[in-house]
Amino acid sequence: MINNKIKPQTLLSTLWIFVLLNIIFRDLHQFVKSEFIEEIMTGTVNGIEITDELMLLGGFLAEIPILMVLLSRILSENVNKWANIIAGIITLVVFATGIPSLDIDDAFHMAIETTAILWIFRIAWKLPTYDNVNNIESHA
Repeated sequence: MINNKIKPQTLLSTLWIFVLLNIIFRDLHQFVKSEFIEEIMTGTVNGIEITDELMLLGGFLAEIPILMVLLSRILSENVNKWANIIAGIITLVVFATGIPSLDIDDAFHMAIETTAILWIFRIAWKLPTYDNVNNIESHA
């Protein structure tokens, strides 16, 4: 049923695309609500003032899944493992900051995104690592 011949790097990259598309759709989905647009127009969302610095921070955090689409395909397996795990942890922490203001559709998307990140952890953890001293491959 599942294609087992997909390279782990390709699957990791595809999962990051999946996470990214869910994030984008969840964010765009909010614009259907007139209250959300009105809140944005005030410059404060969920009680948080939207500043240039906050927008820059959001840009950096949004760049993580975008960057992982590329890095998952080009990094060596050992570096790839840790890059995916660290990026996944950071992304989950970012998701957690939205928990206080969750509505039902946000919870739905967050559950899907979190499941995808957990799969990323599983796949990344299984990537082989190499003992650089003896040049021996090992599996975690």
